[in-house]
Amino acid sequence: MTPVHLAFMVLINLIWGFALVAAKVSLEHFPPLLFAALRFTLIVLVLFPYLKIHRGKMRDVIIIALCAGPIGFGFFFAGLAVSNASVTAVIGQLGVPIVTILSVVFLGEVIGWKRGIGIALAFLGVMIISFDPTVFHFINGIILIVMSSLVGSVGTIFQRRIRNVGVFEMQAWVAVAAAPIMILASLALENHQWETIQTASWLNWAGIFYVAFASSLVGHAGIYYLLQRYEVTQTAPLTLLAPIFTVFFAVTLIGEHLSMRMIIGALVALSGVLIVSIREKKIVDTGP
Repeated sequence: MTPVHLAFMVLINLIWGFALVAAKVSLEHFPPLLFAALRFTLIVLVLFPYLKIHRGKMRDVIIIALCAGPIGFGFFFAGLAVSNASVTAVIGQLGVPIVTILSVVFLGEVIGWKRGIGIALAFLGVMIISFDPTVFHFINGIILIVMSSLVGSVGTIFQRRIRNVGVFEMQAWVAVAAAPIMILASLALENHQWETIQTASWLNWAGIFYVAFASSLVGHAGIYYLLQRYEVTQTAPLTLLAPIFTVFFAVTLIGEHLSMRMIIGALVALSGVLIVSIREKKIVDTGP
């Protein structure tokens, strides 16, 4: 990877790493479903021109959009709202081993012993974190994040089967699927939406705009650009910088505390994800 592209990769991870902290600050004011509704509505306004009907592919496009949008992010933001941003960043990495397991079940791929160890380490690390006494206070949030990872992994399986759908086109469909569903869900399950919007500070709004534009558009478009030029084995391991940045920002900016058990669990889990990511080339080469 060239120095310029490597620097761009680090920037993407910085953007993603800060996104959870920015979202956490906004979620202190906005309820999670309203937060998600506003986020996706902003994306719709920007990416609506990219909406395109892909004949013969729309079933998969809709499934991906639902998994990556209202279902996956619904669980994710609900979990983040009641849990620790640092732990959320690590637990969210379970999507890598989960999608590998689903690839075996649904795509007939084979897991070698190295990826098997990586998967085991990832789940072991999460178990170590989950048994920390501090984490018991927001265990429901952890469960929601795990559910988000599972739903997102299902979407990833369908993404591996689809071809010739651009990153902004897919982001547009995700937002179009998510925005109305999140608005209706917020109206049904949450209260005082208009009052919440009117009383939001610039800092509360900044988190929504950051997650909508910097994280979703710059981050995802950037990684798509790099994946067109480099193998997954060169890019995927570097994305593990994102949770490390999240932990740094969460501890230094919003004062989150990390116990030694949480640190050890995070290192074990991320080591497992790293092993799976490095072995990912086999998945890409043997895919349909």
